[in-house]
Amino acid sequence: MSGGLPLDGIRVLDLSRLLPGGFCSLLLADFGADVIKVEDTGLGDYVRWAEPKVPGAEPTASSALFLALNRNKRSIRIDLKTDAGRDVLLRLARHADVLLESFRPDVLDRLGVGYERLREVNPGLVYCAISGYGRDGPYRERSGHDMNYLGLVGLLGLSGEHDGPPMQAAGQIADLGGGALMAAFGILAALRERDRSGVGQLVDVSMADGALSWLAMVAAKYFASGEVPRRGDLELAGRLVCYRPYACADGWVTLAALEPKFWAAWCRGVGREDLVAHQFDAPGSTAHAEVEAIFRRRTRAEWSAFASDHDCCLEPVLELDEALDSELVAAREMVVELDQPGAQEPVRLLGVPVKLSRTPGDANRLPGPGLGEQSEQLLREAGFVEDEIAALLASGAVAGPAQAPEGSFLG
Repeated sequence: MSGGLPLDGIRVLDLSRLLPGGFCSLLLADFGADVIKVEDTGLGDYVRWAEPKVPGAEPTASSALFLALNRNKRSIRIDLKTDAGRDVLLRLARHADVLLESFRPDVLDRLGVGYERLREVNPGLVYCAISGYGRDGPYRERSGHDMNYLGLVGLLGLSGEHDGPPMQAAGQIADLGGGALMAAFGILAALRERDRSGVGQLVDVSMADGALSWLAMVAAKYFASGEVPRRGDLELAGRLVCYRPYACADGWVTLAALEPKFWAAWCRGVGREDLVAHQFDAPGSTAHAEVEAIFRRRTRAEWSAFASDHDCCLEPVLELDEALDSELVAAREMVVELDQPGAQEPVRLLGVPVKLSRTPGDANRLPGPGLGEQSEQLLREAGFVEDEIAALLASGAVAGPAQAPEGSFLG
């Protein structure tokens, strides 16, 4: 493990699967936390099974989606339905700083290794539970995914054009913004408080709560005015001529000229001083039709050149391949190459999004782990001797490296 990273010395037991917990612990791992994936003795994290596979990579860590979330982590396989397996988790928890899980509420309690039991063996443990609707409330037991949470908190219903259907985002807003980021913040806040008190606590993260918090400005306006916003009515979601995507000669561009100086710069740049007074007209207006016609006369490249000469908050809408190959992404080191055992060439992944000046994160400390790859190593670190390790493996309470996953994540 490399030294000098901000979270060096912090050990995280990550019992989560798929995206929200995986992305949360990825952020911690990239900044030096020792993240241990605690996977079951069957399939492990489901995302291992996803397509596409990385050519030539180890079969148990070959999913490109898995590697995107699990670099810089280690893996142990434990059967928590056995007494011996639960004892292993408790032994690991004694020396951990954080436990992260994304089960429905009370699952670990029913297994005998919930928060109350874990805090008995480690009062300083920060226990973070990511769930759809939180650990209390009427929906605590309900299943759900990103779109369900966005629908229930009003965000999906406000996305899209006035006369169109709700629009799904390409990114998972509730999973990542409402779950993973809120969990990472909650964990770090609890660890900072533990520095003073010496005592851990439970961090209850609801993806629905987190997604709702993204509507802070919209909700504030509703609370103040009493006017219920509808899809297509939000100023920053398409209601203003000055703040919309526009079709151009060969694609789309974004105009976000919200401040009057930016709108005026665009109007003067295209020789339409008369449009300055119509900045906040609505779609369907005469001014909107004029602006649409102006944008169609130039290509994306021509509009990009225009934006370089006129400071007006105008940028092209790029396809993903264009964005990943752009000079902006390259300059910010937001595409990195990961050395993955067995892969035919380095694996390209997204980089570390938070830049620290003295102790930057490191995306390439460890390759993505094979399923159960470090089981025996982690047992030794927890104080188990060789005879005990052999007995745990023989009983099935712990499993070593898997030969290969079988099946399909979505099938």
